[in-house]
Amino acid sequence: MKILFKVIATAVLLLILTALLLFGYFNLSGPEPREDVDLGMTFSSRYAEALGLNQREVYLALLDDTGVKKMRLPVYWDLVEQERGVYDFSEVDWQLDEAAKRGVEVILTVGIKVPRWPECHIPQWVGDDALSRREGILPFVETTVMRYREHPALAKWQVENEPFLRFGICPPLDVTLLEDEIALVKRLDASRPVLLTDSGELSLWVHAAARGDEFGTTLYRDIYSEKAGGYFEYPIGPNFFRFKEKMVRLFTEQQHFSVIELQAEPWASGWIANVALEEQFKTMNERRLRENVDYARQVGFQDIYLWGGEWWYWMKVTKNYPAVWETGKELFQTYGK
Repeated sequence: MKILFKVIATAVLLLILTALLLFGYFNLSGPEPREDVDLGMTFSSRYAEALGLNQREVYLALLDDTGVKKMRLPVYWDLVEQERGVYDFSEVDWQLDEAAKRGVEVILTVGIKVPRWPECHIPQWVGDDALSRREGILPFVETTVMRYREHPALAKWQVENEPFLRFGICPPLDVTLLEDEIALVKRLDASRPVLLTDSGELSLWVHAAARGDEFGTTLYRDIYSEKAGGYFEYPIGPNFFRFKEKMVRLFTEQQHFSVIELQAEPWASGWIANVALEEQFKTMNERRLRENVDYARQVGFQDIYLWGGEWWYWMKVTKNYPAVWETGKELFQTYGK
């Protein structure tokens, strides 16, 4: 019995020591920030409208005023196919056409789970069971790919958004369905890579990275969490992400890594439009925006997509606070290619 206790105690001590060593490594000073990064942006028409903005006005401002040259756009299933088999791609058409006019490269995100709350955007006509979702989403993905596979602005596809992260109002992940979606996109458009994404802080990346031609991680620094007791800064340095990249390369054949969602807006205790600016500034302002971009540059991935341009514009036009927008412009002028 004493021997067993010693073995268990030794194992626990080794685990604690390993954890402490890794924590120390994660928080060592990272390398010099990478200079040759390409900044991009995720844009959500749904989020812009929820903020009370004209989504087309916001989108054009991002394209023309900031000069962004890489854009990630979600295709919302519940907006495009409100009635089964009846498609309205007019907004997606417009977004892609405007991007093409300006030489902007677009990642188009398809699937049940795409950017912005509630994460899963399922039409009301779809049943609650897995078979109904499968019979609905696969024809939608096929129709979307067939429509845009020749579009000059389209650079790559993203299938689902962080599918392995349990977050949002979503049904349980159907891995077989996910793999069938990926296979379908690749079969219909073999000329473009398929991107899979996962959480930077809450995932090991392997499941997503093993299934995609390319992999993208989220990267958040300051959040609000009731479980953490309120506002919380992740106590990890850039080496945390560099270590995970090395592990993924070891266990998969993945070679292409990007920051697909870098925090560039507040994470607040409630709906952002109802939160006081002083509270919003706890997790995002112009200084934090620069710091987050520098942090992501230290991680070392070339492509970095910012998350929150709609909020920048909302701050500028409704709160008379243009500082974050202007800082974003400066960053795109420096790193947007």
